[in-house]
Amino acid sequence: MTDDSQTHADRTVVLASGGMDSATAAYEAQARGYDDLYLLHTSYGQNTEQRELDCARALADHVDAAEFLRVETSHLRQIGGSSLTDDGMAVAEADTEGDEIPSSYVPFRNANLLSMAVSFAEANGASAVFIGAHSEDFSGYPDCRPAFFEAFQSVVDVGTKPDTEIALEAPFVEWTKTDIAERGLELGVPYADTWSCYRSDEPACGTCDACAFRLEAFQRLGERDPIPYERRPEYAD
Repeated sequence: MTDDSQTHADRTVVLASGGMDSATAAYEAQARGYDDLYLLHTSYGQNTEQRELDCARALADHVDAAEFLRVETSHLRQIGGSSLTDDGMAVAEADTEGDEIPSSYVPFRNANLLSMAVSFAEANGASAVFIGAHSEDFSGYPDCRPAFFEAFQSVVDVGTKPDTEIALEAPFVEWTKTDIAERGLELGVPYADTWSCYRSDEPACGTCDACAFRLEAFQRLGERDPIPYERRPEYAD
C-alpha cells in the first residue's frame, strides 16, 4: 500500500465479497477502462467467511489485481443483529417475493465497507470505488438503495482531501440478478470461483435468499450455475 497523492483515472478499488455481483463488478470496471484494480475484501464473521475469502483471492488472480487487501471487521459480528453473524439467528428460507428487511441484513454494513474502500482509494490515488449492489438487494436492504449511494457520494466529496476525486460506482444498482449474470457471462466472469450461499461453505444450500436469486438468474438464462448445491430448486417462472 502506498500513499499516492495523485489521482489515476485508470485505477479503482473494487469491494470484492467473493460473490458473483462483486466479481462481475470487477470485470465491468476493467471493461470500462480501469486497468489497475485494487481489491478490498472484508471478513466480518459471516457464516461462509473462509469460502468467500478464497473466492475473493481467486478473483484477484483472475483480474491480475494491482493489490488484494483483506481487512477483518469483527466489530460487525460483535454488534450482531444479523443471521449472517449471530449464531442465535437462523438463516431464513428463500422468499424472493418478500418486501420485508430479511434477517440476513447486516446493520449499516455497506457504510462500513464503503468507508474502508474510500480510504483505500484515497491512499492509493484511485479515481473510483466499485460495489456490486443491485435492485433485488435494495428491495430488502436499505443500504443498497440508489438514494444511499447518492448520499454516500456526497460524504466522499466532503470528507476527502480537496484535490481528491473518487466516484462511487454501483453499475448494477438498477439491474436484476439475471441482468448481472448475463453481463458476467458476456465478460467471461469465472462464476465457478464465486460464492453466494449464506449458510454453507460446501455445498451451497440452494434454499436461502442468496442461493435462490443466484439460481433463478442462471435458470432464466438457460445456463447451469457451476458451483455445487445441496439442492437446486426451480425458481424461474
